[in-house]
Amino acid sequence: MSEHEGALLDYAVAARGLEGAVSGDKFLAKPNPRGMLVAVVDGLGHGPAAASAAAAAVAVLEAQLDQPILGLVELCHRTLSRDARGVAMTLAALDVLRHELDWVAVGNVDGVLLRTGEDGLRKKAYVLPRGGIIGHRLPLLRASTLPLLPDDLLILATDGIRPGFERVVDLAASPRQIADLILERGGRSTDDALVLVGRWRASRNASRARQ
Repeated sequence: MSEHEGALLDYAVAARGLEGAVSGDKFLAKPNPRGMLVAVVDGLGHGPAAASAAAAAVAVLEAQLDQPILGLVELCHRTLSRDARGVAMTLAALDVLRHELDWVAVGNVDGVLLRTGEDGLRKKAYVLPRGGIIGHRLPLLRASTLPLLPDDLLILATDGIRPGFERVVDLAASPRQIADLILERGGRSTDDALVLVGRWRASRNASRARQ
């Protein structure tokens, strides 16, 4: 479990390994010169080999935080091509200057952005996953861009979390409460499971301060 309150992103992670074993699901949430880089990585299979592949991908991301996200996916692919395991990954760059989110998904790590609209209704957008395995077979990469507003909720979840997890989310709850509830209600007992929930805290005043 992990929790962090920051000027740009408040986030919490809830996770568990298969039958108490080391988990092949990893995450990254780090500030970079433009805002935040956030990723959830699922190593192929289970156990130490899956964990090693996921950790290697996270290490690449952490060493190159300021790079564009498509280039980061390609760097991970080249690094993991020497490994017996590959990974699935969703990678998101949250830009405090442009007030935008860029994200890309390879494999089965789900991503959703939630907010309350001006009409009071819930709005949601999903990352478009592309088939493939980073380190083995990389698809044609294309990032999507969304506007980013204060209090937007970003949720990334491995396939150890059942689809439809966003339906249990109370947007007024804390990231910790949301992450724990998603894992409790949607976590599969047959797979590693990890969910990261982040609330974007940056305002236009914050972005001007960074310029």
